[in-house]
Amino acid sequence: MLYARSTPQAKRQRLRAALGGNRLLRLPGAFSPLVARLLEMQGWDGVYLSGSVVAAELGLPDIGLTSLHEVAERAGQVARVTELPTLADVDTGFGEPVNVARTVQELEDAGVAGIHLEDQLNPKRCGHLDNKSVVEPDTMLRRLRAAFRARRDPDLLLVARTDARATHGLDAAIERARAYLDAGADAIFPEALTSVEEFAAFREAIDAPLLANMTEFGVSPLLTARELQDLGYQMVIYPVTGLRLAMQAVERGLEQLRDEGTQVALLERMQTRSRLYELLDYSAYAAFDQSIYDFAPDD
Repeated sequence: MLYARSTPQAKRQRLRAALGGNRLLRLPGAFSPLVARLLEMQGWDGVYLSGSVVAAELGLPDIGLTSLHEVAERAGQVARVTELPTLADVDTGFGEPVNVARTVQELEDAGVAGIHLEDQLNPKRCGHLDNKSVVEPDTMLRRLRAAFRARRDPDLLLVARTDARATHGLDAAIERARAYLDAGADAIFPEALTSVEEFAAFREAIDAPLLANMTEFGVSPLLTARELQDLGYQMVIYPVTGLRLAMQAVERGLEQLRDEGTQVALLERMQTRSRLYELLDYSAYAAFDQSIYDFAPDD
């Protein structure tokens, strides 16, 4: 009821402990706190907050238009309602190294278990689109050093994302990943790899936890969780899957309502009131309220 019982630090410690095991951690994207509750109920390993999804929910493209405040606010809303650890996308850190430092501390306060920071030129682009650019390695190293020094909880997971595969090739991306680890990153997110062989090459070259991005309609093959685990990856995100499923259903349902003038034919495709209340733990709120109402202090 209300918010998670676990502290942010406890969630961070659980995430780090899980990364030390031999099991792939699966983190679907949550576009709302309600979806985060559903992920916990379904038994997923964690929650991912996509910068692309935060932008889309605001009616904006993923080109660096969102602010630190908007991302931190949604991250806090998502993280506080679930016992699962939340990994948040902070794009390029919202500015220069001092801005990156503030970003880390704002997201710490929001209660996330980890963040990932990327080496794109600001304003960034979706990692699976053409015409993106990356900063010089030294610029990204300064971002990472700022993040490392600003982190107050050593258990907050710092993931470095590199987009250099698309702009400079696989070998350059691997070289950057090694430098990012030396600068304090705990894990590496190689974005937009184009084949199973590239995923395997990254694993062979990097001695640190690796995160795979299984986003739809991009340049990476959609590998199964079993394939990624066999390749030796520790985390996989499905950043926009939930939003895409939801928006397709909303779009088609509203078209039918517009054309038919009634939602009767749509009822079987809707989440019922009882299922929504179950997801919200409505009965626990009612029981809590009644217990307080009936409370009487001792004479």
